[in-house]
Amino acid sequence: MAKRQPGAFDTWELDAPQLQDRSAELWDHSYGPVARRLLTSATRCYASKGFQATTTRDISGGAGLSPAAMYVHFPSKEAILFEIARTAHVKALDDMRSPAQDDLVERIWHIVYRHVAWNARYHVAARVAQYELANLTPENYASIREIRRETNRVYRSIVADGVEDGVFVPIDIKRVVRGIIALAVDPVRWYRHSGTDSPEDLGEFYAGLALAMLTSTPPVPASRTEPSDPTQAGEPAR
Repeated sequence: MAKRQPGAFDTWELDAPQLQDRSAELWDHSYGPVARRLLTSATRCYASKGFQATTTRDISGGAGLSPAAMYVHFPSKEAILFEIARTAHVKALDDMRSPAQDDLVERIWHIVYRHVAWNARYHVAARVAQYELANLTPENYASIREIRRETNRVYRSIVADGVEDGVFVPIDIKRVVRGIIALAVDPVRWYRHSGTDSPEDLGEFYAGLALAMLTSTPPVPASRTEPSDPTQAGEPAR
């Protein structure tokens, strides 16, 4: 029996509340309506069961089609996964960096706001795009990895400019960018549209957290100022 993949939802029902989002809006209209239905079905199947446990019958059945219908539009499950991941990464990147603001504080706030809100709004496709990349071919994975690097470059450029201009506190740019991106992607793990927070609410809250990371120096607990090596505190080593 195929294993469920990391990050899969606990429920295997295509009409379950956990699988309801706006991912069906993402697909390029160069695809016909049947192909778009297959992409939406595959997104929900992969999110619920994981890529390895999903069959072509699952994908076609979720779209209301016969088991072999998928192959008319896509050559393989992996080809559908790649299109889901590519679309999610490209559209999230395009959304978060436009429009741009001149003020660095405004710019980073809006980028984080838009990135978080996008990942919540399309959380099912975004979850698949984050958790199922290991199932791509090396060539397709490399393509997605380059888009992810561009996302990282967008954040690092703004943070570096802010540190250089004195707008942000001196900080380890690589570490803080990693933390901000982790915040921005976090909603794909748990978000539900039936919850109390809208995507925009989360975007505002997480953007505020990102700004706090960049503009303030947190106090260090007293326990963290003590030397970890007992010999440095004048104690005998044991």
